[in-house]
Amino acid sequence: MLTKDISYSVEGKTFTGYLADDDTRGSARPGVLVCHQGGGLTEHAKERARMLAELGYVAFALDMYGEAVTGMEHAMGLLRGLMQNPALMRARAHAAFDLLKGQSNVDPKRLAAVGYCFGGAVVLEIARSRSDVSAVAAFHPGMTELPDRDDRKITCKVMVCAGAGDPLIPPDAREKFIRLMNECGADWQFLTYGGAGHSFTDKSIDALNMKGFAYHLPTDKRSWAAMRDLFDEAMGRL
Repeated sequence: MLTKDISYSVEGKTFTGYLADDDTRGSARPGVLVCHQGGGLTEHAKERARMLAELGYVAFALDMYGEAVTGMEHAMGLLRGLMQNPALMRARAHAAFDLLKGQSNVDPKRLAAVGYCFGGAVVLEIARSRSDVSAVAAFHPGMTELPDRDDRKITCKVMVCAGAGDPLIPPDAREKFIRLMNECGADWQFLTYGGAGHSFTDKSIDALNMKGFAYHLPTDKRSWAAMRDLFDEAMGRL
């Protein structure tokens, strides 16, 4: 497998993402953008990119911050800054998406995105702002700041995978998300998993000892299988 860092610029700032590609499989393969959690581009997102590459996708884990995260407070400041500036968040996400789309062995008609926590919000924004994405899958995305209305149409397939005990997705947020998806005519799924909370895909989260945040192996496996089915449906089997 080929893995490498790739630097790119957005509005004068340099970002460094991570490409994973089983380059023995030839050209014209689907590409998947991987959007990291609030802590930045860590091993978690890189591991997911490699897992996608093992399946045959060309995967690119983006960098939304363009700087090394020094701690939780620093990360939350960077995250809040982007959530409060949707245009900048879109610009950074689109630049990474275009970089993936431009890889010589990527089929530009078969593109998807996956996101985790903060990255889940990023891919849902990609779904609303691009017509060249086939599907997005958001794993344990925070939903405490959903807008009351969003009239932008969604043309891709949307899937959210959430733990029933996720403190960042309260029941009223689930209902608001469903209403927003229905209002824009989206092809959506919201999968809720019992026994799981926030960050259920991240094996390192337990060390932080945060209430409602925990790795959950059964949900990690089940949600990954659901993502594979979604991508098979949206982009064809590999």
